[in-house]
Amino acid sequence: MKDLIAYCGLDCESCEARIATVNDDNALRKSVAKQWSELNHVEIAPEMINCSGCRIDGAKTPYSGSLCPIRQCALGKKYETCGDCGEMETCKKLAMVTGNNVDALNNLKSHKN
Repeated sequence: MKDLIAYCGLDCESCEARIATVNDDNALRKSVAKQWSELNHVEIAPEMINCSGCRIDGAKTPYSGSLCPIRQCALGKKYETCGDCGEMETCKKLAMVTGNNVDALNNLKSHKN
């Protein structure tokens, strides 16, 4: 499986937080922080926008590093992604992402072990 597919199936390669990190782009960090703050109704500072991808070594946002219930579940079960889980289709945690993002669900299904 492509290393930049997140546990939830999102494509980290196209994530603006990862792009800002890889390119050390502070203007993009500021833009992402503003957008995510508005979407999540919580204050996110630009310096929090550092992430290499949730399945690879390196920087993580505070959310993906320790708060994401999907990542924590997959790590606990030692799954490469949620695509390895027999409960993928009915998981309420995963549905927070895949319910709104058919590409994420398709990424998990296409790489299912």
